[in-house]
This record gives sequence, structure tokens and C-alpha cells, in this order.
Amino acid sequence: MNARLETIEPAAPALSAEQALGQIAVQLPGATAVFRRLKLDFCCGGQVSLRQAAADKGLDANAILAELSALQRPSGLPAETDPGALIEHILARYHEVHRAQLPELVRMARRVEAVHREHPQVPAGLADLLEGMHEELLSHMQKEETILFPMLKAGGNPFVGQPITVMRAEHVEHGATLEKLAALTNEAQPPADACNTWRALYAGIAQLNDDLINHIHLENNVLFPQFEARAQGCGSSGCGCG
Repeated sequence: MNARLETIEPAAPALSAEQALGQIAVQLPGATAVFRRLKLDFCCGGQVSLRQAAADKGLDANAILAELSALQRPSGLPAETDPGALIEHILARYHEVHRAQLPELVRMARRVEAVHREHPQVPAGLADLLEGMHEELLSHMQKEETILFPMLKAGGNPFVGQPITVMRAEHVEHGATLEKLAALTNEAQPPADACNTWRALYAGIAQLNDDLINHIHLENNVLFPQFEARAQGCGSSGCGCG
């Protein structure tokens, strides 16, 4: 149960206050929410450096840079497969990230669809798809957090296979939604003439895709099998532990 996993965490691209706002917005999913809150124009004014834009608004560029740096997240697996550690990793690295990333993606998608509605490659219906995905994920994560994960943290029981089966089925549905997302966004590849908001939107969608795939992999292939094997063994042996 405590076997170690091979883990390689790629170095996050370095951030600098000399980078243009637009470059940071595209490079770092989640940065758009920070810029929007601070009223820093990363779209039409995206060529201005973070340092200059902060100075123009009377803001502390280093403080903004620190906030942006906190958005950089490793993609490697946790070193241990212990269920408790895995669950805490899943909650922090994926559940909380999904809750933060999807509302901003919905907002940007609505903006892109409205501003570029005449563009031949506009992803019409993207905001609605993302909004539905957000609702489905919130429901899914709530069930894991309130029902399944507490059972697993307590060591599981002979009946844990049932909620795991439900979660696996919902994972298949999430995968189907990711396929729709890829088809609608040309595999998250923006057109050559896309504005910074459109590019940042697709960068965020690419990250969402990677995050959700890694999230599902960790549960389906690392966490769940530990308990499914025990539940099946218990049920087939007639041990009477139920």
C-alpha cells in the first residue's frame, strides 16, 4: 500500500515582472482572474509589461508576481500510494483546482463567444458546455468528499465497491465531455488571429483537460483498485466480515 510511484514534476515556466501581461495570461492559466480583479488589461493592452501595468495602477508588481507564482502547480504524482495521502493530494491538487478554474473559463468563454461571434472559428456553445461540466464536477466531487473518501479513509468495507462503481461510471461521462470540449475548440488550438483572451481561454482548457485526466487516472488506477481488490476478496471468501 505504500509503494512509491515514479514522479517527474516539470519545472514551471519562470515568471517575470518584465513579461507582457498577455504573455503571462496565456502562459499561466488562472492569471486572467488575477488581472481582471486588479483591472489590468491583458487583452487589448496585453503588450504592456506586468511591471509597467502595475506602476500605472499604483500596484506592487512583486506582490502580483507572488500571487501569480502561487498559481503554478506541479503535475507529478504524490510519492506515496497510501490512501490517506492520495486522497489529501486529490482534494488539494484537483478538487480545489477544478472549483477555481471552471468559473473563470466559463466567464472567458462567454466573452469570446460574444466579442467574436462573427469569427468562423468561434466556439459557439463553449460556455454552456463548460458550465454543464462545472455542475457535473461539483456534484461528483461532493459525492466523493462526503461519501466515498470518508469510507476509504476509514479503511473501506465490503460494500465500498458500489460507490466506486458509480464514480467510475461518472469518470467515463467526464471523458466524453472532454472529447466534446476538444472537438469544439480544435484540441484547444486557437486560430492564428485569436486575441489574448481567446488564447488564455484555450490554455486554461488545455490545463483543465490535463488536470482532469490525471485526476481520473489517480483515482481509477491507483486509489480505487486497492479497495476493490479487498472488497472482492471479502465477498468471495465467505469470511463473514460483513
